[in-house]
Amino acid sequence: MGTNRRNFLVASTVGFAGYRFGAGLASATVPDRAPRKPAKSTILFFLCGGASQCDTWDMKPEAPSAYRSLFRPIPTSADGIQLCEHLPMTAKVAHHLAVVRSVTDGGQATGDHHAGYYYNLTGHVPDQSFRTQGNDRKPQPNDWPFMGAVVASRRAAASDTLPAAISLPHMPSRLPYTRPGQFAGKLGIDHEPFYLDGDRETPLSFRAPSLSLSGEGKMRLDERRALLSALDGARSDFDRVAAMGQFDRIQERAFSLLASASTASAFELSDEPLALRERYGQTVNGMSLLMARRLVEAGVPFVTVFWKEDPSLNSKCRSAGGWDTHGNNFNCLKDDLLPEFDRAYSALVEDLHQRGLLDETLVLVSSEMGRKPLIGDRRSGGVEGAGRDHWTACQSVLFAGGGVRGGQVVGATDRYGEYPAEKPLSPSDVTRTVYHAMGIDDLAAVDREGRPFQLLDGGRPLGELF
Repeated sequence: MGTNRRNFLVASTVGFAGYRFGAGLASATVPDRAPRKPAKSTILFFLCGGASQCDTWDMKPEAPSAYRSLFRPIPTSADGIQLCEHLPMTAKVAHHLAVVRSVTDGGQATGDHHAGYYYNLTGHVPDQSFRTQGNDRKPQPNDWPFMGAVVASRRAAASDTLPAAISLPHMPSRLPYTRPGQFAGKLGIDHEPFYLDGDRETPLSFRAPSLSLSGEGKMRLDERRALLSALDGARSDFDRVAAMGQFDRIQERAFSLLASASTASAFELSDEPLALRERYGQTVNGMSLLMARRLVEAGVPFVTVFWKEDPSLNSKCRSAGGWDTHGNNFNCLKDDLLPEFDRAYSALVEDLHQRGLLDETLVLVSSEMGRKPLIGDRRSGGVEGAGRDHWTACQSVLFAGGGVRGGQVVGATDRYGEYPAEKPLSPSDVTRTVYHAMGIDDLAAVDREGRPFQLLDGGRPLGELF
């Protein structure tokens, strides 16, 4: 495997230690209904850029033409659920899905990507710094933790050589604009996600640091020296770490994880049959979902796949090559985004189901925002540019597996798809539902001074999903 050890160590371990979990503290409110049994793992598929709900899973064919999608809705395997015509494979697995159509920020986000990431990944309302700094706002050590970090803090991986939370195939977004909300924050370095890096050119290869082993199973001296040198060079990137002992834990964690043959084998996609790889689609996003299935099969509690953008679409879509379709929305979805998503996502649901893993694996599809139903973004030519701007007032998320009862729709939007008309829900509700599906209803923690606090005060689990 290729590797950039210094980048990995910086990417996978920036955070703060020092928080611990409380015992005997009042737990979060437990809903009336509980899942049949807690899910063992969660896969979060995050559609970076802001996916258009009104062109995918909340279509409004009767809306005025200024709002209406150019796509037709089609029936699915679930009575009462229609999806976009360019999601035919997903339509066949819709009986496994619960479509939640009424998620809203309630005016508490900013419309910027940074705030959208933070709210949807942590369940916490973005603080005032997101309003003053916008997309320049950097991750902070006292940020509320990513939902994957919270799960990792309460659920160990089945193998002690694998991390409890893994994110791939990239860390959104490029420095210095790294998106807040994807890190452990105040939970500390022990619960940071482990990052795997993939690229579009070699989608079967995911780069993580690996230590070469000799026939006797010992690390080669030159490899060890190279890693230690990289660690020394990375010290300046850890200037926020309070004590040297925490840096020593970083070294220990990296060595113990990456010197293991079982860790390396979990990352080897070439073991999968060619037919299955082709079913997922041999793109970096398709292979990332196949990797996610391998990881939950190996016992990793939380896996995040951040949709990796295609830079060649930047000009076509007036975006960063992902779901941020400020221009040419319909062609970008039809030609590029929806076919890749449809093949990969439907394959994941099918694969988990066929292996008997779906009931114990929660699969969540989310994004940092929706898209504006009124067609035309002034930044890309208005109506003629056929784009959709950011829209935080309403978005949809998809749940499957993990005890979720498929074939249902929760919430509804108005005739334009602009605002919730029934059962408005927040990203806090979605995050709390993930915790509840994993059997994590006690979110009490204690800070360094011994003061109790809740990792998530707001939101309620959507018990009706289960």
